Amino acid sequence: MSADPSPRLTATSAVEVRRSARRSRTVSAYREGDRTIVLIPARMSEAEERRWVTVMLDKLAAQESKRVIGDEALIERAERLSAQYFEGRARPVSVRWVTNQNTRWGSCTPAEGSIRLSHRLQGMPEYVVDYVLVHELAHLLVPGHGPRFWRLLESYPRTERARGYLEGVVAADRLPHSPSTRDD
Repeated sequence: MSADPSPRLTATSAVEVRRSARRSRTVSAYREGDRTIVLIPARMSEAEERRWVTVMLDKLAAQESKRVIGDEALIERAERLSAQYFEGRARPVSVRWVTNQNTRWGSCTPAEGSIRLSHRLQGMPEYVVDYVLVHELAHLLVPGHGPRFWRLLESYPRTERARGYLEGVVAADRLPHSPSTRDD
């Protein structure tokens, strides 16, 4: 199998397309850290490659959005994110899903070391949930939203994308909904 040496870059992460002469029809993709690897047949045109990369990125995002992790896994995830972005300095005592946060994505009580995430985040892409966790972990180190707080968040590479996603969700909720049609 020969790998295409030049990764394609997207707004979110690097996409590496690997062409294989042994692969005749199938296309597959998987995540490897912050990279997405897309495996395609060597004979595909550049246009087909672009189309399949888009299809596979959408497919992976859909699969990831269906995964809902439990409270136990949330604390482990928060600890991993703290180690990755804050050298383990943010140490939550508890991290859990809650159903009473309808206007916030998450909240933190630094004095107690508790982090709560809105159940509305369940089913959203992992990078969005990770952003909210990183945001709340940063509050364990800096309580307010001053410059020091935002500098901490700069370490998370998908901050801007995740904030845009959440802003889009909020905007979509504000759109007028079409009235339900009834057969009278």
